[in-house]
Amino acid sequence: MSLTYYVALPFVRSEDGSAAAGQALECQSEQQALSRADAMARDPANAGAIAFKRSGDPTMGDFSDAIVIRAFGEVPRTLDEL
Repeated sequence: MSLTYYVALPFVRSEDGSAAAGQALECQSEQQALSRADAMARDPANAGAIAFKRSGDPTMGDFSDAIVIRAFGEVPRTLDEL
């Protein structure tokens, strides 16, 4: 059984000025992930945010790579850790 998870993920500025991933928020839909990521990016504490989705089988622990739906503000160029 394959499920799709939608996530909003903020990025905060680290001390060296780079953006580091903050606390991810699971969302119920793609639209909600987009809305939450947009709001996260507008928070002055964050450098930016992304909305992404990931599909897979939670019982098997097998998931596809994350697919970025949209990026807001300043986010890292590579998102391999997703």
